[in-house]
Amino acid sequence: MTVNGPDAVDLLHLEDADGDRCVVRVTEPAGEGMLRAEVLVHADFVDARLELFLSPAELDAWRRELDGIDLGRAFGLGGERGVSLGLQPHQDGYLVVTVEDPERLSVVLWIRPPAGWTDEHRGRLEQVRRAWPGEVAPAAP
Repeated sequence: MTVNGPDAVDLLHLEDADGDRCVVRVTEPAGEGMLRAEVLVHADFVDARLELFLSPAELDAWRRELDGIDLGRAFGLGGERGVSLGLQPHQDGYLVVTVEDPERLSVVLWIRPPAGWTDEHRGRLEQVRRAWPGEVAPAAP
């Protein structure tokens, strides 16, 4: 079941001036500490909606990965249960965004995010944690 009501929170929202976009929208708890999310991918050659499940450990890793991308390191999200996303910074300011669903889709987008996008996305992560505190409590150090 997909929920796009007031509780849905965009963990990732990358969009460029051409309308190419990749969004990971967390929609609801999925049980056993997991969150259900939709991966929405749009470009002139693709319009897809894929299901992704996120664990607290993946959200912790997402935070660390956002810190690393500022240093030019690639990172990913998902993959353990199907859909995976990869983000690779490019020297000219673009992000190479790869979305793969082993059973249905593999697509690469080049999106130029605005300055400060990683700080914005750290805030998005905190919104997810506030919306579902029981499901996504950070792991103990």
